[in-house]
Amino acid sequence: MIAVVAVLRRSGSPTDVAASATGETRTAAIQGTPGTAGDRPPACRFGDREAPNDAYEDWRTTMLDTTYRLPRSYVPPDLVSVQRAGFPGDATTRSFVISDLRALREAAERAGNPIGIIWGYRSYTTQESVFLRSAAVNGSHHALRKAARPGHSEHQLGTAFDFKTEGAADVDRTWESEPAGRWMTENAWRYGFVMSYPRGREDETCYGYEPWHYRYFGRPLAAEIHASGETTREYLWIHRTGA
Repeated sequence: MIAVVAVLRRSGSPTDVAASATGETRTAAIQGTPGTAGDRPPACRFGDREAPNDAYEDWRTTMLDTTYRLPRSYVPPDLVSVQRAGFPGDATTRSFVISDLRALREAAERAGNPIGIIWGYRSYTTQESVFLRSAAVNGSHHALRKAARPGHSEHQLGTAFDFKTEGAADVDRTWESEPAGRWMTENAWRYGFVMSYPRGREDETCYGYEPWHYRYFGRPLAAEIHASGETTREYLWIHRTGA
């Protein structure tokens, strides 16, 4: 905590950390507005614009990246424990995710690749702590590449998860080559979950590779995203955002 406070005193805010590390300011956001079907998403830059489609009922099409964000006040009203889906721990998610989350867990278990959950919903305040801790330990440049600033994290939607192999203490970038991670890569979309930050797509996703991070879209939309071959950010910008 002392290290986090030190970063705050030096930087003022997570946005100031971004500006300091990149030489940009709050006004140097992505130029252009989503909404024209077929447009490619712009290059990744740091900004603080209100996310399109940020109402609770728009959870499928809310696009978050290094520019677009949710407000501090965004707290889904229907958060429930993932224990309802058979997962141990204190993680929470939106209530409508539980059925498919349970189906995902059961399918992985049947396949001999049981999975666990590290994170579900994270509040704005918790994400602020996560980001500042990363900056304090690893430096601001590393934090900006690897961690979302508060408001910019999909976890705040209550529909994103960090998975792991059941019984494992943690997860890392080798997970996609391990049995449970490989099974998730091949099958999670069938149950409504899509990997947000795949390998080699950093220019499209704006974040580093995270084989453990999946966002729930529901089965029909997840199937569309999977079939498109596009990242979730690309798909939401081109096909959905502002439509």
